[in-house]
Amino acid sequence: MLHYQDESVKSLLFQGNIGLEKESLRVDDKGRMARTRHPFSEDDPHVTRDFCENQTEVNTSICSSASEAVAEVARYTARIQRKLSQLPNREYLWSFSNPPYIEDEDDIPVAVFEGARASKTTYRERLADIYGKYKMAFSGIHFNFSFGDELLRADFALSGESDFRDYKNHLYLELAEKAIAYGWILTAVTAASPVMDASFFRKGVKGEDAFVGMGSVRCSELGYWNHFVPILNYDDIKSYAASIQRYVDEDIINAPSELYYPIRLKPRGLNNLSTLVSEGVDHVELRMFDLNPLVPSGIEERDVLFAQLLLIFLASTPRLELTPRAQVMAVHNFKNAARYDLDNVKILLPNDAAYSMTSAGVKILNAMKKFFADSSPIVLETLDFQLTKFTNPSARYPCAVRNLYGEGFWKKGLQLAKERQAEL
Repeated sequence: MLHYQDESVKSLLFQGNIGLEKESLRVDDKGRMARTRHPFSEDDPHVTRDFCENQTEVNTSICSSASEAVAEVARYTARIQRKLSQLPNREYLWSFSNPPYIEDEDDIPVAVFEGARASKTTYRERLADIYGKYKMAFSGIHFNFSFGDELLRADFALSGESDFRDYKNHLYLELAEKAIAYGWILTAVTAASPVMDASFFRKGVKGEDAFVGMGSVRCSELGYWNHFVPILNYDDIKSYAASIQRYVDEDIINAPSELYYPIRLKPRGLNNLSTLVSEGVDHVELRMFDLNPLVPSGIEERDVLFAQLLLIFLASTPRLELTPRAQVMAVHNFKNAARYDLDNVKILLPNDAAYSMTSAGVKILNAMKKFFADSSPIVLETLDFQLTKFTNPSARYPCAVRNLYGEGFWKKGLQLAKERQAEL
């Protein structure tokens, strides 16, 4: 854990690096998912594709603050919108994590990669066979974070460890373990996809709304999850990598990237387990953010800052050493945090104490407010902003989204897509 009480560390706690990945579907003038090829350069590192050919992804550079990262998302999103507005057949960016009307699987074309990268298409085709294309039409935002090097060096000097790489690995492994136990709070505060088009569930139905009791369908049991709950080993980096590789070796998943887990540890450069072991952990990835249709960029800056604050807070607490049972319960907590009504959802914390999701959220946020009591006003305002989502259900995004788009989701979503492009 971080030696946060030592002034050499405390003064650097907010030093960190943030990168965001934001997925959005392209739709045509009628609100149908575009069937056109990716209209951007294959060599652009900031605008690419995820699973679908029509699923455009923004990748920011490494930013030093939440505000800088969100500003980059807004800038690249605007660039994409300008390009789509100039196409012979104009297209738009869909503002929601849930897809629009789906006629059939042809509306969800697997991303086409050619030449040396053709294996990426083959891999996506396999995923489509296993999980179905419809789930692949969900879009979201991934939050990548690393602590600043100066902060880590200061803490390393107090750690008693002799190797900096080993020290970093231990810090991030413990952080990932704690984030699995408590990261569900990020699902609860960023869920923003309660309504969707009924065509997702009933083929041939067009323009009817579906509400299934979820605040985030993609983060719920209906969304992006494997058909099993993985049990990972956080003791050291080799054991961690081996615990993931075991599922590949047993042909449960095809590759480590198929592990649909809310928290990932990633190396710098080529993202595979071999590099992770040889080069060590570079950053942690959080994968549970919904697109927020209530803000033009798709992500609220205070949610990004809160994710950073949560990681700082967790890194400053003792190791949990989750049992296999606790890891299974942690995954269920993530799914429960995707519910629309958190008052009626129970959560089991690592100490086996049961709480309502609402009371657990209040408990964690109050602990964070105490930890960050001497911090800047923006930090305290951000924590209060999140706390309100638990004390006042109408302050949560799912409530606002359902009120605005819950009757005529598809048509209102298309109208919003056009308005957002016109705002540029």
